[in-house]
Amino acid sequence: MTDALFDLTGKTALITGASRGIGEATAHLFAKHGAHVIVSSRKLDACEDVVAAIRQAGGVASAIEAHIGDVASMDRLFQKIQDRGFGLDILVNNAAANPYFGPMIDMGLDAFEKTASVNLRGYFYCSQQGAKLMRERGGGCILNVASVNARRAAAGQGVYSATKAAIVSLTEGFAKELAPLKIRVNAVLPGLTDTKFASALTQNAQIMNLLLRQIPLGRAAEPAEIAPMLLFLAAPAASYITGASFPVDGGYLA
Repeated sequence: MTDALFDLTGKTALITGASRGIGEATAHLFAKHGAHVIVSSRKLDACEDVVAAIRQAGGVASAIEAHIGDVASMDRLFQKIQDRGFGLDILVNNAAANPYFGPMIDMGLDAFEKTASVNLRGYFYCSQQGAKLMRERGGGCILNVASVNARRAAAGQGVYSATKAAIVSLTEGFAKELAPLKIRVNAVLPGLTDTKFASALTQNAQIMNLLLRQIPLGRAAEPAEIAPMLLFLAAPAASYITGASFPVDGGYLA
């Protein structure tokens, strides 16, 4: 039996970038705690694989593909949610882009615009559209997956870091505006996590040696170690928390 403080029974949660990594781990955890999880990413077959695994474990899930960097694709996503009669209680903005690793002085505008269109415009538009559906339900919860880079910009990831800092500000702004609608908005700041997204770092021994010396726990996180913070913030346990950002970073920001 699920503890009432962490019970998501009867809730519908949309998770972007949920075909792998932190998004996939969060989808499994939310489903385990009773939520109907809408698994979304760019590739429908990858979403359906996650949905199949959730159902195999006894959970409830649906797959809807979407590209968070494309407004028309996001419009289709939210229209499908309505057409299927799902409603929305929880939104996890997790899909992210980081197409360039290197000095900002050499970064092309195409890479800049892709990073900003997914990480900033995508989070904004998903939050905007998700909040409209939550308003119809009498409230809800928006969770933004940012990064420790929001507070401490990383060399070679300057623009990515800037978008993550903007997400924290966006979180605080939406939290103030949406509170009267009973919609809470919070952010999670993962540290170095062992995902395909972070493979440019985790697969480089020289970079990893440098990074691990900065993490008191001395290792990268697993996606399943980030997901519980998202569960906490989505659940009744966090009913009085909004506009806050929570590092899950092994002590990196300490």
